[in-house]
Amino acid sequence: MGRARRERELVLEHLAELRSLPLGGMPEPAFRERLRAEILSGALLEAPEPEAPARRRPARRRPLLAQLAMLGLAAAMMISSFATYRSVPGDSLYPLKRAAESTLVRLSSDDAERGERELDSAKTRAREVATLLGSAEGGPLVGRTLKDMEESTRSGISRLERAEPRSPKIKTFARDQKKVVGPILTQLDDSQLAQAEGYLDYIEGLVAPD
Repeated sequence: MGRARRERELVLEHLAELRSLPLGGMPEPAFRERLRAEILSGALLEAPEPEAPARRRPARRRPLLAQLAMLGLAAAMMISSFATYRSVPGDSLYPLKRAAESTLVRLSSDDAERGERELDSAKTRAREVATLLGSAEGGPLVGRTLKDMEESTRSGISRLERAEPRSPKIKTFARDQKKVVGPILTQLDDSQLAQAEGYLDYIEGLVAPD
Protein backbone atom coordinates (compact mmCIF):
# COMPACT_ATOMS: atom_id res chain seq x y z
CA MET A 1 0.00 0.00 0.00
CA GLY A 2 1.42 3.40 -0.98
CA ARG A 3 2.26 5.93 1.71
CA ALA A 4 -0.18 8.53 0.36
CA ARG A 5 -3.02 6.00 0.36
CA ARG A 6 -2.22 4.89 3.91
CA GLU A 7 -2.19 8.52 5.13
CA ARG A 8 -5.58 9.09 3.47
CA GLU A 9 -7.03 6.02 5.15
CA LEU A 10 -5.70 7.09 8.55
CA VAL A 11 -7.38 10.49 8.20
CA LEU A 12 -10.66 8.78 7.27
CA GLU A 13 -10.35 6.44 10.26
CA HIS A 14 -9.79 9.34 12.64
CA LEU A 15 -12.69 11.34 11.21
CA ALA A 16 -14.95 8.32 11.56
CA GLU A 17 -13.87 7.85 15.19
CA LEU A 18 -14.52 11.51 15.95
CA ARG A 19 -18.03 11.20 14.50
CA SER A 20 -18.85 8.52 17.07
CA LEU A 21 -18.20 10.91 19.98
CA PRO A 22 -21.23 12.03 21.98
CA LEU A 23 -22.07 15.69 21.40
CA GLY A 24 -20.03 17.75 23.83
CA GLY A 25 -17.63 14.86 24.40
CA MET A 26 -13.89 14.78 23.93
CA PRO A 27 -11.73 12.02 22.45
CA GLU A 28 -10.59 9.29 24.79
CA PRO A 29 -6.99 9.59 26.07
CA ALA A 30 -6.09 6.43 24.15
CA PHE A 31 -7.25 8.04 20.89
CA ARG A 32 -5.26 11.23 21.53
CA GLU A 33 -2.14 9.24 22.42
CA ARG A 34 -2.45 7.04 19.32
CA LEU A 35 -2.91 10.09 17.11
CA ARG A 36 0.16 11.75 18.66
CA ALA A 37 2.22 8.59 18.12
CA GLU A 38 1.13 8.33 14.47
CA ILE A 39 1.99 11.96 13.76
CA LEU A 40 5.40 11.64 15.43
CA SER A 41 6.16 8.34 13.70
CA GLY A 42 5.31 9.97 10.38
CA ALA A 43 7.78 12.74 11.10
CA LEU A 44 10.45 10.23 12.05
CA LEU A 45 9.88 8.19 8.91
CA GLU A 46 10.43 11.30 6.84
CA ALA A 47 13.45 12.52 8.82
CA PRO A 48 16.62 13.24 6.80
CA GLU A 49 19.12 10.40 6.61
CA PRO A 50 22.73 10.87 7.73
CA GLU A 51 24.94 12.56 5.15
CA ALA A 52 26.07 10.06 2.53
CA PRO A 53 29.74 9.54 1.57
CA ALA A 54 31.01 11.77 -1.23
CA ARG A 55 31.08 8.96 -3.87
CA ARG A 56 27.58 7.74 -2.92
CA ARG A 57 24.52 9.47 -4.44
CA PRO A 58 22.26 10.71 -1.59
CA ALA A 59 18.72 9.33 -1.44
CA ARG A 60 15.97 11.74 -2.43
CA ARG A 61 14.05 12.98 0.60
CA ARG A 62 11.44 15.55 1.38
CA PRO A 63 12.84 18.90 2.60
CA LEU A 64 12.75 19.40 6.38
CA LEU A 65 10.52 22.46 6.04
CA ALA A 66 7.92 20.43 4.15
CA GLN A 67 8.06 17.71 6.83
CA LEU A 68 7.44 20.24 9.58
CA ALA A 69 4.62 21.87 7.64
CA MET A 70 2.92 18.49 7.13
CA LEU A 71 3.30 17.65 10.82
CA GLY A 72 1.86 21.00 11.88
CA LEU A 73 -1.02 20.74 9.44
CA ALA A 74 -1.94 17.24 10.63
CA ALA A 75 -1.88 18.32 14.28
CA ALA A 76 -3.91 21.47 13.60
CA MET A 77 -6.45 19.55 11.57
CA MET A 78 -7.06 17.00 14.29
CA ILE A 79 -7.26 19.60 17.06
CA SER A 80 -9.76 21.55 14.99
CA SER A 81 -11.71 18.34 14.38
CA PHE A 82 -12.22 17.82 18.12
CA ALA A 83 -14.05 21.14 18.37
CA THR A 84 -15.84 20.73 15.04
CA TYR A 85 -17.40 17.38 15.89
CA ARG A 86 -18.76 18.76 19.16
CA SER A 87 -20.70 21.45 17.29
CA VAL A 88 -24.47 21.48 16.72
CA PRO A 89 -26.66 23.41 14.25
CA GLY A 90 -26.25 27.12 14.84
CA ASP A 91 -22.61 26.89 15.98
CA SER A 92 -19.95 28.63 13.90
CA LEU A 93 -18.05 25.38 13.29
CA TYR A 94 -21.12 23.38 12.28
CA PRO A 95 -20.71 23.96 8.50
CA LEU A 96 -17.22 22.44 8.78
CA LYS A 97 -18.70 19.40 10.49
CA ARG A 98 -21.18 18.91 7.67
CA ALA A 99 -18.47 19.45 5.04
CA ALA A 100 -16.32 16.77 6.71
CA GLU A 101 -19.25 14.35 6.66
CA SER A 102 -19.79 15.01 2.95
CA THR A 103 -16.10 14.39 2.34
CA LEU A 104 -16.29 11.03 4.11
CA VAL A 105 -19.18 10.03 1.85
CA ARG A 106 -17.44 11.17 -1.34
CA LEU A 107 -14.21 9.37 -0.44
CA SER A 108 -15.98 6.09 0.31
CA SER A 109 -14.94 3.27 -1.97
CA ASP A 110 -18.38 1.92 -2.95
CA ASP A 111 -22.14 2.31 -2.53
CA ALA A 112 -22.27 0.11 0.56
CA GLU A 113 -19.70 2.23 2.40
CA ARG A 114 -21.33 5.47 1.22
CA GLY A 115 -24.68 4.22 2.44
CA GLU A 116 -23.30 3.36 5.87
CA ARG A 117 -21.68 6.77 6.20
CA GLU A 118 -24.93 8.49 5.27
CA LEU A 119 -26.74 6.47 7.92
CA ASP A 120 -24.05 7.56 10.39
CA SER A 121 -24.92 11.15 9.43
CA ALA A 122 -28.59 10.42 10.09
CA LYS A 123 -27.71 9.12 13.56
CA THR A 124 -25.72 12.28 14.23
CA ARG A 125 -28.68 14.45 13.17
CA ALA A 126 -30.93 12.56 15.62
CA ARG A 127 -28.51 13.26 18.48
CA GLU A 128 -28.33 16.90 17.43
CA VAL A 129 -32.14 17.20 17.55
CA ALA A 130 -32.12 15.87 21.11
CA THR A 131 -29.45 18.42 22.04
CA LEU A 132 -31.26 21.31 20.34
CA LEU A 133 -34.47 20.53 22.23
CA GLY A 134 -32.61 21.22 25.44
CA SER A 135 -31.46 24.60 24.16
CA ALA A 136 -33.40 27.87 24.27
CA GLU A 137 -32.18 28.72 20.76
CA GLY A 138 -33.00 25.38 19.14
CA GLY A 139 -36.53 26.12 17.91
CA PRO A 140 -36.31 26.71 14.13
CA LEU A 141 -33.20 24.57 13.81
CA VAL A 142 -35.02 21.44 14.99
CA GLY A 143 -37.25 21.17 11.92
CA ARG A 144 -34.32 21.69 9.57
CA THR A 145 -32.25 19.05 11.37
CA LEU A 146 -35.14 16.57 11.26
CA LYS A 147 -35.39 17.16 7.51
CA ASP A 148 -31.63 16.58 7.05
CA MET A 149 -31.92 13.41 9.14
CA GLU A 150 -34.63 12.01 6.87
CA GLU A 151 -32.76 12.93 3.68
CA SER A 152 -29.58 11.21 4.90
CA THR A 153 -31.58 8.17 5.97
CA ARG A 154 -33.40 7.75 2.65
CA SER A 155 -30.20 8.25 0.64
CA GLY A 156 -28.23 5.83 2.82
CA ILE A 157 -30.93 3.17 2.73
CA SER A 158 -31.22 3.49 -1.06
CA ARG A 159 -27.47 2.99 -1.51
CA LEU A 160 -27.32 0.03 0.88
CA GLU A 161 -30.29 -1.69 -0.72
CA ARG A 162 -28.61 -1.42 -4.13
CA ALA A 163 -25.26 -2.70 -2.87
CA GLU A 164 -26.43 -5.23 -0.26
CA PRO A 165 -30.08 -6.24 -0.74
CA ARG A 166 -31.72 -7.21 2.59
CA SER A 167 -28.64 -6.11 4.51
CA PRO A 168 -29.05 -6.66 8.28
CA LYS A 169 -27.35 -3.28 8.75
CA ILE A 170 -30.58 -1.60 7.64
CA LYS A 171 -32.69 -3.23 10.35
CA THR A 172 -30.05 -2.55 12.97
CA PHE A 173 -29.94 1.11 11.98
CA ALA A 174 -33.74 1.42 12.09
CA ARG A 175 -34.00 -0.16 15.53
CA ASP A 176 -31.24 2.03 16.96
CA GLN A 177 -32.69 5.17 15.41
CA LYS A 178 -36.14 4.53 16.85
CA LYS A 179 -34.60 4.45 20.33
CA VAL A 180 -33.22 7.95 19.82
CA VAL A 181 -36.12 9.59 17.99
CA GLY A 182 -39.01 8.00 19.89
CA PRO A 183 -38.28 9.56 23.31
CA ILE A 184 -38.12 13.12 21.95
CA LEU A 185 -41.62 13.14 20.44
CA THR A 186 -43.21 14.71 23.52
CA GLN A 187 -40.86 17.71 23.26
CA LEU A 188 -41.76 18.61 19.66
CA ASP A 189 -44.28 21.16 18.45
CA ASP A 190 -47.02 20.17 16.00
CA SER A 191 -45.06 20.62 12.76
CA GLN A 192 -41.94 18.97 14.18
CA LEU A 193 -44.03 16.12 15.56
CA ALA A 194 -45.51 15.47 12.12
CA GLN A 195 -42.00 15.30 10.67
CA ALA A 196 -40.74 12.94 13.34
CA GLU A 197 -43.76 10.65 13.19
CA GLY A 198 -43.52 10.43 9.41
CA TYR A 199 -39.85 9.51 9.81
CA LEU A 200 -40.64 6.83 12.37
CA ASP A 201 -43.32 5.39 10.07
CA TYR A 202 -40.70 5.17 7.32
CA ILE A 203 -38.05 3.40 9.38
CA GLU A 204 -40.70 1.15 10.95
CA GLY A 205 -41.14 -0.35 7.52
CA LEU A 206 -37.45 -1.15 7.42
CA VAL A 207 -37.69 -3.53 10.37
CA ALA A 208 -40.92 -5.23 9.26
CA PRO A 209 -40.61 -8.96 8.47
CA ASP A 210 -39.68 -9.73 4.84
